[in-house]
Amino acid sequence: MADERDLLVLGGGPGGNAAAFAAADLGLSVTLVDAAENPGGVCLYRGCIPSKTLLHVASVLRESREIAAFGVRFGQPDIDLEALRRQKDAVVGKLTGGLGQLARQRKIDYVQGRGRFLDARRLHVDLAAGGSQEISFGSAIIATGSLPRTLPALDLQSPRVWDSTAALELREVPKRLLVVGGGYIGAELATVYQALGSEVTVVEVTAGLLPGVDEDLVRPLAQRLGKEMRILLSTRVESLTETRTGLSAALLLQDGKQEALECEAVLVSVGRAPQTAGIGLEALGISPDAHGFLQVDAQRRTAVPNIFAIGDVAGQPMLAHKASYEGRIAAEAAAGQRSAYDPAAIPAVVFTDPEIAWAGLTEREAKERGIPIKVGRFPWGASGRATSLGRQDGITKILADPDSGLVLGVGVAGPGAGELIAEGVLAIEMGAVAEDIARSIHPHPTLSETVMEAAEGLIGRATHYFGR
Repeated sequence: MADERDLLVLGGGPGGNAAAFAAADLGLSVTLVDAAENPGGVCLYRGCIPSKTLLHVASVLRESREIAAFGVRFGQPDIDLEALRRQKDAVVGKLTGGLGQLARQRKIDYVQGRGRFLDARRLHVDLAAGGSQEISFGSAIIATGSLPRTLPALDLQSPRVWDSTAALELREVPKRLLVVGGGYIGAELATVYQALGSEVTVVEVTAGLLPGVDEDLVRPLAQRLGKEMRILLSTRVESLTETRTGLSAALLLQDGKQEALECEAVLVSVGRAPQTAGIGLEALGISPDAHGFLQVDAQRRTAVPNIFAIGDVAGQPMLAHKASYEGRIAAEAAAGQRSAYDPAAIPAVVFTDPEIAWAGLTEREAKERGIPIKVGRFPWGASGRATSLGRQDGITKILADPDSGLVLGVGVAGPGAGELIAEGVLAIEMGAVAEDIARSIHPHPTLSETVMEAAEGLIGRATHYFGR
């Protein structure tokens, strides 16, 4: 039984480690509990970082083929799967090891194990090394993240049925891969395996890829993926059966017809669920809502005043950077500061090729909520930089209030969209109007100019694009 700590953080992912580090910087004594050897969570170990490492490889493979249009030709690539796995794991090890070092430098007590609340002041930890430990605390932050969802029809106990974690292990590159779910995880991993040599089929139950994202942003990606893999929309997987050579999926197609699709592996990517089971919520008197999330206030406090919740367990969007932001807010609140969670824009990025990124209000949301908007679009076909790269399939758009010109939302589809969207986030947070962006000099020739030109189009002064 250790001395009482000012703050206990359960979960060492992007939210948990950001909270622990911020609290330590504020002078609190902090214990961080996680099952892994070092902090990092799903994002670093089994999500964001390994997937982006593999997507980088996929991008290089694709560019090596497409550069032929510029008169440069490479031979067929030789893919060493074991070396690729080692590099992926080395990236993960470097980043998680770095977080472990940061925790030690801040004198954070890092406990490797699985924690369960005994009450609102004590946590029991089953230690990874064996035995157990009880930790008492003044305040606690729940940052236990999420797990991949599954579907009853796809709950086949077979090593050939993967979730995103299994897919990122890169055990093999199947000749034929079925991806169930056309959201961002499915689209990203379909991109990876197609580039590595799999014949990929993507099945999405809704009428489009990336459900909820504006259609004009999705269109360049859908057109590109449609040339590289089979995409079946408004299609459902009714069942999976293991065969002698692989798996057979019974599909119900858009037109009502049925099809049996044979493959060597199936990736189920139908979303993620908050991970709150087994952490002792009942001892705290806290219950998840109908969607499995913990209800919190603007400081990320739960119904129990000294217990906070952040990240995937605290509601949508389930994004690493949202969790980190919440972690810092909760740490400041635990330290007695008057902090509150009130972002004007939370960016989202799909790291496919082309990338898709958006922040603030979307056209879909504006229509659903009846919010009047004015939209300025700039097609990358009119961008000198995009043309020089051979990537004219992108688009940048800005949504603004039709009267004041206040920037309400920004969307980008194209290479580097994830980097470009940061300007949109800053514009929304700072209360910029479209003319502020239009009159800010952007370097030429760059893709960042497309943001300026979209703003120019919105106020009726586009230089390199003539629209109605």
